[in-house]
Amino acid sequence: MLVYIHCSGFGGGSWPDHSGAAAEFVCLPPDPNLTTKFTSSKAFMYGAEYDVPGFGHHNGDDLPCVVCRRTTQSSVLMIPGKNNCYSGWTEQYHGYLAAGLFNSPAATQYICLDEHPDVLTAGERNDNGKWFYPVKAVCGALACPPYHNNMYLTCVVCTK
Repeated sequence: MLVYIHCSGFGGGSWPDHSGAAAEFVCLPPDPNLTTKFTSSKAFMYGAEYDVPGFGHHNGDDLPCVVCRRTTQSSVLMIPGKNNCYSGWTEQYHGYLAAGLFNSPAATQYICLDEHPDVLTAGERNDNGKWFYPVKAVCGALACPPYHNNMYLTCVVCTK
């Protein structure tokens, strides 16, 4: 069940070089309620975009998002490194683990990007903003095997 009624929202977040910026990726609704109450400009929201062509889109293509709610499921779990759910869980989607640029001063978070990600219409201009990159495994503290150095991680979103 879609929470955002109008098809999909807009991926957003902080600028990658802002060291004090918010870390999380957000899904902005397609019908915002804005205000002119404040005059300071100390925090910002930028659109999100693909910064590499590895997800099947061009550098600079803008990232849409959707907020969903299951009416029959109560637990949501994103499992990094898996592309299927464990027994007893229901898969909602699977894809690729993504995060921001590793050496950017702004913090990010890991998200599960759908295997067939969409792009916003008319959102192909490279304006920068919240960046997404596929996540590679790095052996050392991360056990190899079962992981493999420089292999990209998948992910799955499961409900129960």
